[in-house]
Parts: sequence; structure tokens; C-alpha cells
Amino acid sequence: MAKLTVSRHFVEAALAGARKQGYDTDQMLRDAGIEPERLQTEKARVTGSQYTRLMQVIWATMEDEFMGFAPRRSRPGTFATLCQLVIHCHNLECVLRRARQFYGLFDDTITLALRYEGEHVAIELRSEHPLDDPYHFLQESLLVIWHRLCSWLIGQGIPLDEAYFNYPEPPHVGEYRSIFHCPLFFNRSRTGLRFRREYMRRPVIRDELEMKQFLETSPADLLARPDDRNSYTAQIRAIIGRDFRDRIPEFDRIAEQLNMSPQTLRRRLKAENTSFQEIKDNLRRDIAIYHLSRGDQAINDIAYLAGFAETSTFHRAFKKWTGMTPGAFREAKE
Repeated sequence: MAKLTVSRHFVEAALAGARKQGYDTDQMLRDAGIEPERLQTEKARVTGSQYTRLMQVIWATMEDEFMGFAPRRSRPGTFATLCQLVIHCHNLECVLRRARQFYGLFDDTITLALRYEGEHVAIELRSEHPLDDPYHFLQESLLVIWHRLCSWLIGQGIPLDEAYFNYPEPPHVGEYRSIFHCPLFFNRSRTGLRFRREYMRRPVIRDELEMKQFLETSPADLLARPDDRNSYTAQIRAIIGRDFRDRIPEFDRIAEQLNMSPQTLRRRLKAENTSFQEIKDNLRRDIAIYHLSRGDQAINDIAYLAGFAETSTFHRAFKKWTGMTPGAFREAKE
């Protein structure tokens, strides 16, 4: 499957705490393999691997896993310690209860709350004191981390019924589509994720060795990797693949592979806030950015890999996606 790319907004949001505290954020970007010039346009994007490295650089430089957004620091290793505690739980409910107890040990930080609603359960983030987080990045990233960690622990994706936030809908709301794959609600009294309670009874299938390997890159890569649950978006991306030189399967054929009618699949994609055309466009964009960032192929060849018969058409599409031409994007790396 093609790697997802990450928008400029999330790069700037991740650096906001470090910038406010006077750190050299341009150097942080370079240490992560991102040239600051790449971020000059509003539509700029970076690769998932670059974003993962950036998160690791921020945590290491600031010595704070909360990245300067919370009243107190979260010292390096805090998340890893929590993971070592929950790996011995017998099911997901035990994991989340133990995580809630763990967060409760620290004053003036974010706490994890569970709220049961009949056949559903909600994971919510709460803080006794205001966060210094104008982009709401810490809340959003913790929601993503916990959703994907829980899915990994039980060995299957947890479909979300809704994601809700205690702030207004942001201008970059479109980016949430490839993150949560569910209905989104803003201006709520709380921030959290809601899913079916049955998943709380699913057993933890991972062991200590797997957790050790998992922690070599996590949680940084949880924010950058594609959502590996069984969303229809993820399944379609997997069917299409990352090489557009071959003819893309028709929508009806993909629906047949997924054992449903085209009408049903369209409804499912609408529920995930996307469409077949948007999935194809985003795949082309991510494939192009991946190869341009590597710098080992000619632009004409990359256009072909992304499914463009004409290089001029590829240039127009890439500028629409990122605000830069393919050549300018590559030059910013050099």
C-alpha cells in the first residue's frame, strides 16, 4: 500500500510548542530530513517517514513527549512504560482501565476517561488545566495514538462510530478524513472517540517481544502510518496498490471484490468522509511525493508511475495538490 503523506498543517502544529519555547525549529526540520523551504506553501506535504522522524526529533530535543503543550512535561519513556504495563492485560477493557490509572498518577496533565453508553464506549481526553495548544495537536495526536495502539494490541482494526472535539471545525478538516474514517463532530463539550463496546472484550494478542519491537518507532509512526484497520478506504488503497502504470480496477469491480454492491460501497465511503475519486487522487499525490522525495527517478518516470500519460498534466495536478511544481518540490530537498 502507498504510504500516506502528511500536510503542512500537522508539521507546523507539531512544532508549535517548540517554537514558542525558543527552539530552533528549522534545525529540527532538517534533522528530520525536511528542508524548511518545502513548507512555504499552504498545500505543502511531507512523507510519512519524514513526519515520524520529526516527532522523534521533537521529543528527544525537548525531552517532553507532550511537546510543550501541557502544564507539565511528559518525560521520555513515559509512553513506553505505560505500554509495558498494558501488554500484560487480558483484554482491551483492562488495557484502557490501566492506562486511565497510569495517567491519573500525574498532576496537571491530560487524563484518559472511559464513558459507557449502552452498547458503545467512548475514550475521552480531559485536562484539569488549559492546554497551551492553539492547534489542538496534542489532543488529536493522543486520540490517534490510542486508537491505533488499541487496534494493534487486539490484532484487528476498531471501526469508529464517531470522533468529536471540544473546539470549532478547523480549516484543515479535510485532513481528518484519512485519519478517523468516521463522522466528525465539533463544538462538543468533550473530545473523544466512540466505538462499539464489544471491542472492549477482545483479548490482547501481543507479547513483550512484539511490544519491544513496536516501541522502536512508536508512538511516532502511529501518527504517520496509514490506518491499518479494515476501513473501506484502506481496503481500496490496498487493492489499487502503489503503481498506476497498470489500469486501475473499475469501481464496480472493486465493489465485487469487497462482496458488496457499488451503491453500498458508495454509502460506506461517504460514511468515511471520502469517495473513490478522492482515494485515487490522494494515492497519486502520495506516490508522487514519495518518489520525488527519494530523488532517484526522473520526473517523467514519476508522472508515469502516478498514472499520468502527459507530464504537463502531472505538473498541473501536483501544483494543485501541493502548491509547488514537481521540479520546485525536488529542488527544495537539495
